[in-house]
Amino acid sequence: MKLARLKTYVLRYVDPNDLNRERMTVLTRLETNDGVVGWGEAIAMWPEACRAAALLIEEGFGPLLLQAGETSVAQCWQKMRDHSWWYGEGGIASFALSAIDMALWDIHGKIQNQPLSVLWGQHHDRLPANASCHVNKQSLSACIDEAMGFFNAGFRSVKLGLGKKSLSTIGHDPESSIELVAGLRRAAGPDVEILVDVGNGLRWDVDTAIDTVQRMSEHDIGWIEEPFYPTHLQDYRLLKAAVAVPIASGEREWTVTGYQRLIDSATVDVLGIDPARAEGITGFRQIDQHAGRAGLTVNAHAWSTAITTAASLHLSLASPNTRLFELKPFPVAVQQELVSTPVAQVDGFVTGLSGPGLGVEVDEAAVQRLIYRG
Repeated sequence: MKLARLKTYVLRYVDPNDLNRERMTVLTRLETNDGVVGWGEAIAMWPEACRAAALLIEEGFGPLLLQAGETSVAQCWQKMRDHSWWYGEGGIASFALSAIDMALWDIHGKIQNQPLSVLWGQHHDRLPANASCHVNKQSLSACIDEAMGFFNAGFRSVKLGLGKKSLSTIGHDPESSIELVAGLRRAAGPDVEILVDVGNGLRWDVDTAIDTVQRMSEHDIGWIEEPFYPTHLQDYRLLKAAVAVPIASGEREWTVTGYQRLIDSATVDVLGIDPARAEGITGFRQIDQHAGRAGLTVNAHAWSTAITTAASLHLSLASPNTRLFELKPFPVAVQQELVSTPVAQVDGFVTGLSGPGLGVEVDEAAVQRLIYRG
């Protein structure tokens, strides 16, 4: 391929899946000299980070690749890593690299006229759909009812995000968190999966984590996610030694080497990977290979626009290490309006997209409506 044009768009939107907060992201549109268009995303989220990522794309990586002549995805990925040797290996550089790499893969699939998952060798025909949600209702019964609504809509599993700023204190302390899991299990029965995401809003010490996870395990949770700050590896080791519940982490890692260090630490069972953050699709595929050799499960952290969702779905279907696929359960403009055929669960499962490349057609008018003009 030979690249001819590049443009970035900083978007802002209200997300009912995140307590109606405003969220932000960066899209990249790449076009070859033959007119083939590819789209990518950098989930930088904060205004200053989005502006910085867009600047790196437009004034750093973009000109580098536009001047490269005939090139390949692998060559572009390496050029960007080599170019950012001083300020790379994480942070804004990884966001910017990820957006361009995703767009390059979209172009590559379109040139080959194949969906990416088929091009890579599809391992799954479909994956169970998970409703990834934040606990946000004022009462325990309302929280359980909302989660039951996702099960009734067909989702095979629900991931409960604890500790966010919300309408209530449900999930903000161990007792209410345990009560929520126990109540949902009683209501849902044994045939569906409950996952728990502690996330950034809570700070458990080791004793609290061990006691809480052990008590949650009595109600059959599939995994506990981000129970500690990512660098507190000794806390992870102590929890892993004390409980049988799989431990998930990784969504705040940036690079292939960072994930390898996490794998080598032997502290987690499930790696959360975001292709719009962790060195793109190329980075995800390399991390996935390392995870497979270590016998770990991989989970695509695809909680942003339909572009990253499409990339994550192709990666998940092509991986032997995945076992479910997360979706935002409530409609949001960057999912349902941004592309002509958004990813959706049908009868509890998510199947592959049939179009070439990422398999989604971006509505550029929708992009214009969502541009951040601050």
